[in-house]
Amino acid sequence: MHDPQTHDLQTNRPQTTSPQNPYLASDTAPPPHATQHASTQHSQAQYSPAGFGQPPREMGDATGGLIPYKNPKALISYYLGIVSLLPVIGFPLGVASIILGIGGLRARRQTPIIKGSAHAIIGIVLGLCGMPLHLLFGMGIAIALGSAVFGS
Repeated sequence: MHDPQTHDLQTNRPQTTSPQNPYLASDTAPPPHATQHASTQHSQAQYSPAGFGQPPREMGDATGGLIPYKNPKALISYYLGIVSLLPVIGFPLGVASIILGIGGLRARRQTPIIKGSAHAIIGIVLGLCGMPLHLLFGMGIAIALGSAVFGS
């Protein structure tokens, strides 16, 4: 009797298939338990991490919620508040930090899901602390220049 031969496409070697093993034949359907197992895995992947039929929780971002990227006014206010402590350029940046911090707090109040109230508050406080320092610094420079020009 003649055994049917097929070729393995990867190794290009002849393979013999026996008619008793239906899983090796190319024209048969997969066994019923294989499709049942695949559908079970697919339905398990749809469960939420909250488990037990609860709706899925809102997933956090990679920063763990530390950087309020959804509230750019608060974030920019924070950075401007830090930079506003530098001399010479600090005064206008302090004013901008205060304005953007207030805008960030308003955005947080309108949409509570966005974070950033701490960043906005820090930006406002640093802007307010830096402004008197810059006024004193500017007055010191003005007094020094006035005494140098108009000397005694």
